[in-house]
Amino acid sequence: MLGEAALVMTTPNLGGSPGIDTEDQALETVTTSGDGAKPLKIIVKALGGRQQQVPERPRAQAAPEPDTRPRRRWPQDVAAVSTFVVLAFWVTARIWRHPSHGVRDNRMDQAFFEWMLAHGARVVTDFSYPFVSKQMNVPDGVNMMANTSVLGISLPMTPVTLLFGPHVSFNVFLTGALIATAVSWYFVLSRFIVRSRVAAWIGAVFCGFAPSMVSHATGHPNIVSQFLVPVIIWRTFALREHGRWLRNGLLLALPIVWQAFINLEILLLTAVGLGLFLGTLVLLRPELRKDLRPFVAGLVVAAAVAGTLLAYPIYVQFFGPQAYHGLPPDIRRYGADLASFVAFSRESIGGSPRSAAGLAQNPTEENAFFGWSLVILTGAIVLWLRRTPAVLALAVVGLVFAVFSLGPEIRFDGQKTGIPSAWRLMLNVPVLNSAVPTRWALAIAPVVGLLLALAWEQTRSLARRNPNVSGQIRFATAAGLAMALVPIAPTALPSVKLPKTPDFITAGTWKQYVGEGETVCPLPMPSLAYSDPLRWSAQTGLDMPIPRGYFLGPRRDPKKPNDRTALFTAPARPTSTVFASIQRSGQIPIVTQGLRAQAREDLRYWRSAVVILAPQKHSEVHRRTMTELIGIQPTWIGGVWVWDVRPLVR
Repeated sequence: MLGEAALVMTTPNLGGSPGIDTEDQALETVTTSGDGAKPLKIIVKALGGRQQQVPERPRAQAAPEPDTRPRRRWPQDVAAVSTFVVLAFWVTARIWRHPSHGVRDNRMDQAFFEWMLAHGARVVTDFSYPFVSKQMNVPDGVNMMANTSVLGISLPMTPVTLLFGPHVSFNVFLTGALIATAVSWYFVLSRFIVRSRVAAWIGAVFCGFAPSMVSHATGHPNIVSQFLVPVIIWRTFALREHGRWLRNGLLLALPIVWQAFINLEILLLTAVGLGLFLGTLVLLRPELRKDLRPFVAGLVVAAAVAGTLLAYPIYVQFFGPQAYHGLPPDIRRYGADLASFVAFSRESIGGSPRSAAGLAQNPTEENAFFGWSLVILTGAIVLWLRRTPAVLALAVVGLVFAVFSLGPEIRFDGQKTGIPSAWRLMLNVPVLNSAVPTRWALAIAPVVGLLLALAWEQTRSLARRNPNVSGQIRFATAAGLAMALVPIAPTALPSVKLPKTPDFITAGTWKQYVGEGETVCPLPMPSLAYSDPLRWSAQTGLDMPIPRGYFLGPRRDPKKPNDRTALFTAPARPTSTVFASIQRSGQIPIVTQGLRAQAREDLRYWRSAVVILAPQKHSEVHRRTMTELIGIQPTWIGGVWVWDVRPLVR
């Protein structure tokens, strides 16, 4: 062996190490070999630890040289990653088994993200401007930074999108997000927080497949893509390292920038959670202030680098074309129901649509459904490990996020209580007013996952120190985890057959009508309630521009010119209002001469060369109304009714 040298440093091991006489401090020896390499003896301290002096043992004889050969732990890693892959494909099994299906509970968001994946591919192939697109909501366009454009995913996934289409690309995106998030948590937990691979696996399974994650898998792959969150946490703790503030600051900036191009809301939740955790930890352990100088220096570097790289995209988001200021008023009041914290989500073994009814705004926002058994277990873990500052800091983060998630007014079992919540104070705070309140509960899942991992680590240590009852300890631990986690285990997401894309689109017939700068206008106009045209446009690689759409844009109310809050589509125009009313009620509107003139004006505004109507509910009413509005008889071509309106708009 080579000569030895000792290096003493602290690292963020939240859970300590098992098998040590003191619960709060652990000693780990890491040995490396090779030309010029030297063994490193690293004292790893838990964030909740206290330095203790170990009495010197008598040196009657030389101790045998320790076995420094690395343990073969990669099979455990392979087994863990394999379970994540199996779970992810189990959750998404139905959309893979039926290629023509999509997620049942959120078709509009699936169409939106298919369109965004096509946008990313178009940026790569055509060098299109990435931050604003004119292919939807013609002529105004869509601010990609103010929407969840997922450029951090869509750009690297361009080969998949081009080879297999945006629909398959969406399935890969969703399934891969579940796998990558769990894998990332597993490796950060097992390498930097706990020593037990089982503890890391338990924490990663929960962080990757918690009820809130499976709920968002019904249409929000951008929110499911949390694989950078544990990396950001790891690199933030690494800022404590003395002498490497520049390197560590740069390494933190990179995942921050990448996460900003996946989902800024998750980045905001992560930043607030880390701030709360570290602030609480420093209060509980004042000696950590000795690491303040390298930490702040590294943080300044990370902020400067990330701020420089994100300055222009953020400018476009808040001040560029189609920028808005704040979410719609109704969305800003989306709060988690207090009763939902002990309820089971509809996509869990212990839950059903009936059990979740009235406790969430929709199936994709079941953020706080932990189940009563897990709530009890989490409380017991905090009570048991209350002497560990890291556990108390995690509890503070979870409690604050739970309060924030309630929204401006507390609801219980679907009913308003009239009791204001702390979030009411945040409604008009810049940046925070762009967060959906109920999604603060989404960030509680990593808190619970970390607590589960730490608890398993401590019970493992407890069993080793008490070999006479180790079997009973392990059995009680496994039984408690099973009772808490089995009821919230995920079920396969329900799917539904998507309407077939008309041959008029797939065969490229639309190109015979549409010139440069012109659009295809579907009936009814694309919106939150009718997002199929976004899928059609995505399948053409966005070559087919469409008016209006499903996106977030400024309200632009003439009666309130200073109101720039968001709207989930373009501002209403008379013709779009007529067909939206038909879509809701099916009633034939009274067509006046003013409406006829306005229809022609709206078609000119949208630069529409052709209007199409695919088979759908109330399609006969749509057809009769459009014919009466523009005085042109439609023709059945390629599975749609077609109105050639070029004579009206050119």
